[in-house]
Amino acid sequence: MSDTIRYTVTTSSLGLIQIAATDRGICSITMGDDRKMLLRDLKRRFPMAKISEVDSMVQAKDVVKLAENPMQTFSASLDIQGTAFQKSVWNALRNIPAGTTASYLDIAKKIGKPKAVRAVAQACGANHISIAIPCHRVVRSDGALSGYRWGVERKKELLEREKRR
Repeated sequence: MSDTIRYTVTTSSLGLIQIAATDRGICSITMGDDRKMLLRDLKRRFPMAKISEVDSMVQAKDVVKLAENPMQTFSASLDIQGTAFQKSVWNALRNIPAGTTASYLDIAKKIGKPKAVRAVAQACGANHISIAIPCHRVVRSDGALSGYRWGVERKKELLEREKRR
């Protein structure tokens, strides 16, 4: 059985944000500068889903508010799809307080897998629910910013917004 996914694309100061949801909740929040590329990525990640664009979604306003002010709470339902390991990493990311960061090693230790630093980094890279699952709060052990699926500049901006608030 395949899911039906509805999506919308909206704008924010970080660029375009695509929000996609199943009946269970948001399954994807992605950022970019090209609507067609965002849609191609969504179709690639959910090849069996029936995907349709909608003019607006209730959750879209909440997602944009979170992008503009990442310190606020976000209570929309999420439909988190991934392996058990990825879900454990993503759950740990959701427990990093806004305005702070953690290293990949910190997350690996937190989930009881201290030698799985690379796997933690890969799970962060596989996160499709940006901002709500705050992989932007993960940095290298030396504190330096490392890759971010939606661009290091967006990561830097999100972290700066959190620190300013």
